[in-house]
Amino acid sequence: MAGAKVSNLASDVPPRRRRLVITARAAASFDPQGRSVAAARAFVRDTLQGWGFADIVDDAVVLTSELVTNAVVHAGTRAEVLCLRTEDGARVEVADRYPERELPLGYPGERPYADPDRENGRGLMLCAALATRWGVEYTATHKHVWFRLDLPDRPVGTRSAGPVVPDRLLPLADSRVRVAVVQIDAADCISAWNEDAEHVFGHPAGKALGRPLAELAAWPQTPGTGTGIAEALRLSRWEGSYGIRGSDGRVIPVYASHLRVRDAHGEPSTVCLLVHDDERALLQTPVRTPAFDGFPPAESRPADPFEVFIGSPAPDDLDSLLQRTVERARDMLDADAAFLLLATDDETELEVRATTGLASTRQRFARVPVEAGTNRYGSARMPAVHEDLAAVPGAVPLLDATGMRSVVTVPLKVEGRLTGSLGVAAEIPGRYSNAEALRLQFAADRIALAVESARLGELERLRRGSLSFLVEASDLLAGTLDRDQTLALMAQMTVPTLATWCAVYTIADQSSDPYLSYVLHEDEERIDGLKALLSRVSPPEPVREAGARTWREASSAVGGETVVLPLLARNRVIGMLTLGRPSEEHFRQEILELAEDLSRRAALALDNARLYSERTAISRSLQRSLLPPGSPAIPGMEVEVIYRAAGEGNEVGGDFYDVFPIRDGAYGFAIGDVCGTGPEAAAVTGLARHALRLLAREGLGGPAVLERLNAAILDEGARSRFLTLLYGELHPQQDGGALMKVVCAGHPLPLRLRPDGRVVPAAEPQPLLGVLDDLDLYEQTLTLDPGDVLLCVTDGVTERREGSRMLGDDGLTEVLTGCTGLTAGAVAARVLRAVERFAAEPASDDMAILAFRVPEQRTGD
Repeated sequence: MAGAKVSNLASDVPPRRRRLVITARAAASFDPQGRSVAAARAFVRDTLQGWGFADIVDDAVVLTSELVTNAVVHAGTRAEVLCLRTEDGARVEVADRYPERELPLGYPGERPYADPDRENGRGLMLCAALATRWGVEYTATHKHVWFRLDLPDRPVGTRSAGPVVPDRLLPLADSRVRVAVVQIDAADCISAWNEDAEHVFGHPAGKALGRPLAELAAWPQTPGTGTGIAEALRLSRWEGSYGIRGSDGRVIPVYASHLRVRDAHGEPSTVCLLVHDDERALLQTPVRTPAFDGFPPAESRPADPFEVFIGSPAPDDLDSLLQRTVERARDMLDADAAFLLLATDDETELEVRATTGLASTRQRFARVPVEAGTNRYGSARMPAVHEDLAAVPGAVPLLDATGMRSVVTVPLKVEGRLTGSLGVAAEIPGRYSNAEALRLQFAADRIALAVESARLGELERLRRGSLSFLVEASDLLAGTLDRDQTLALMAQMTVPTLATWCAVYTIADQSSDPYLSYVLHEDEERIDGLKALLSRVSPPEPVREAGARTWREASSAVGGETVVLPLLARNRVIGMLTLGRPSEEHFRQEILELAEDLSRRAALALDNARLYSERTAISRSLQRSLLPPGSPAIPGMEVEVIYRAAGEGNEVGGDFYDVFPIRDGAYGFAIGDVCGTGPEAAAVTGLARHALRLLAREGLGGPAVLERLNAAILDEGARSRFLTLLYGELHPQQDGGALMKVVCAGHPLPLRLRPDGRVVPAAEPQPLLGVLDDLDLYEQTLTLDPGDVLLCVTDGVTERREGSRMLGDDGLTEVLTGCTGLTAGAVAARVLRAVERFAAEPASDDMAILAFRVPEQRTGD
């Protein structure tokens, strides 16, 4: 026998033998891994939805899930799934490579494979309960389980139909129904925008085309949880609610139906049909669920009450689960609207999390007290029925000005603790009674645990996301000490993660008014307009109390909700962080708490940047005071100075120079190097430079000047540092030359360049300063002739290194030899260029270059 077959009918009616006409097929293979079950479910769902078999999708997915689980999890083999479309339904086959298992045979009056407590055979039990026909086929290499699901009987040409209902119960729609058609290309940008889209949202096609849909969409989800807009655009089909920002900045609630398609070239795109959310009946796919009046029917097969109410499979994320809940509650009681609120941890407030049938999402994340009155109807802890809200204005603030007249609310409780509140409302008074309250309470009891579990999961994901966000924010803020960059980072981290727009006010001191320092909007084109609106509003009042508070003046001017958080650092208010949303959606409490944490870190970073800027300004001012005011013009001489201080932000270091007049016809010059770099060396630099000027103008010669400077340095005690110094006096001569008297105290020797290219030292080495008490220095005299150059440098030039190589005196001599005929400025520039090119790394030592040149006499002068 080549194989064995077992077939069954879902009813007792014998099957009619007729040939199946296959009109389409789709196949897929799945590896023996746990995640393959979800992939198989998605494959069958997408295939049947693509064929238009929405009525049998849910049953097919349930059966496929069980059969593939048996194959890849229990049998540990690959599963092959084949979907066949027939004239009146679909056939799905699941095959695995484990054919030697027991053949499930049926016996009169019993089903040994139908034990729900056994893993083995549960898929066959479901086939018997759900499928029109099913069967098992064994071969030498494969085992096939197949089932058929027939479409419900309908008139020819009818794909979906509903019952006849009274006109007053038909969905509301505008007299001129508009369906916006938007096509999204593979890059998630808008490629088509019809006339109805222009009318509904106010954006002309010219401004909408090419923009990412994410710029216009207000996606109803917590960041880091659930399905995002990018993921939704990749799905083969998607339906749900979100918002589109209109041309005026307001969010327009819409109901959307997405279909993923491909063009003739194989390029994918997504076609989105959008209508106003209160007209969702135009697009919403009817949900095929068993009839449910609050209690499971006695005749039905055993089912999880939660899945019966919510549908299978249940949404994975909290937002989708809550939205599905309010939609099912609305449908269950034939209501016009439904809403669901979740309780805070202390059970004192309820936060609006999902609504349906209301004209606006303006109340999302708004909070109301749990105890709103003295009687039982004012408490969310008990079921309540209001037959006519007109008789009790304000009883349900969420429904104010919505046209709803009757409402029933029930609590969601887990282990006796209030976790939320579920309510439905109708536009007709007297619609609900205690009977409806009981039915809704039964449903609420079935979903309360699932909702609380999803809420806790969301809070955990949000907590982890918040920690990651704050760690990244701290790293970014710690990476700069620039005030303007800190302001920009503060705004960029809040927009669009926490808010739609952000403004930062700063306070210079306690007597100053807040100043609008930075404004950012997620739509860059709106930044200037937002700044103009805020400039016409008085700045928020600085307060020391931590936490967010509402800023009503800005809310009135800009629209939406605006909150202000103080920037507190070192026990004073240094500014305010303002967050806003142009839509009517409220800020979530978790978002405000995250913003408060961010504001504390940002305030400290901003104050650090302020302190750094102040100290940098002071440091630069003091450093500039140590530099010479400028080099004097010396008749008949060219003088050039180049100075580079090592270290970021340093303008003065251990190297220094000076050229100054002593008296008529006499000029002093000096170039020196204090041991070390930075502020400590700069302090000795200032002492040396000012002492040199003072002593030289007292008429002292070079040796006497340096001996007195040596004594002053030694008097500094522990703060003293030794230094090398080349000091000299310059006397221009009438014949065009220059007489020089120099003393070289431990400094690199000055080099003299002759017009013929010869380079020779111009002085002899003598002891450095700041080490010995008793110095015996002497002065040397030389005359610079026309065309001669005298080059003086610090050791930052000669000790320039690249690995084990050093420029040295010989390298400097070689560079200077090639400077014949150049001006003093060109000589100094060439030496600097040679030093910079000698090594790839930036210089680590201070550097000073001082060049003198006697110009050559021109013919005819």
